[in-house]
Amino acid sequence: VPNVVAWTTLIDAYTQHGLGKEAIECFKKMQNEGVNPNVVTYICVLKACGIARCVEVGEIIDVMVRNQGVFHTDVSLGNTMVDMYMKCGKFEKARNLFDELPMRDVVSWNALIAGYVDHRLGKEALECFKEMKDEGVCPTGVTYSCVLKACGITQCIDIGECIEADVRKQGLLKKDIVLGNALIDMYAKCGVLAKAQEVLEGLHVRDTVSWSALIAGYAEKGHCNEALKCFEQ
Repeated sequence: VPNVVAWTTLIDAYTQHGLGKEAIECFKKMQNEGVNPNVVTYICVLKACGIARCVEVGEIIDVMVRNQGVFHTDVSLGNTMVDMYMKCGKFEKARNLFDELPMRDVVSWNALIAGYVDHRLGKEALECFKEMKDEGVCPTGVTYSCVLKACGITQCIDIGECIEADVRKQGLLKKDIVLGNALIDMYAKCGVLAKAQEVLEGLHVRDTVSWSALIAGYAEKGHCNEALKCFEQ
């Protein structure tokens, strides 16, 4: 007889592999068999809803966790709900829920910022970043990567340069290639290609994403010879 742990393990496995619809189907079968979900189950299914962009099931789970009184007791559950609504493009609902959270941490803010960036709402992402700093919450590498993408979207190089100064001061570029790549991409999108090249050359490790960001930047600005030289390198 499969219990809540068995069902949750299966749901989580599907979710971890990006199979949101399959995870949601498992959740429905679990309910049909009369097995009551726990907080971990809800978190896994909410992630699945975000992957599958299935806001209808997410809204049902929202009601369930509120009725059971667990929404205000688990920060991870609240953060996952915010992330789900953002991924589904329900920005106002996500923001209202975010404001309801009894405690907001860097993960809460990252969910909002990343959600806006994924939908190319760079201005809104940068406003959230400012609010986050005003509240005294310290950004992580994930925060910086998302905000650099927002700077690229909005062509806001001033904030991008401030972030570069912060991450260099903290030594984050030495151990976070995703952050380094985001910095290259931001400068490339803003047309500051010499700076993008400089950042790339300073990275301890460079991958396909690093080079592709620079090549794309040169190509988009019509510098075909430089793009081809980068490709050869």
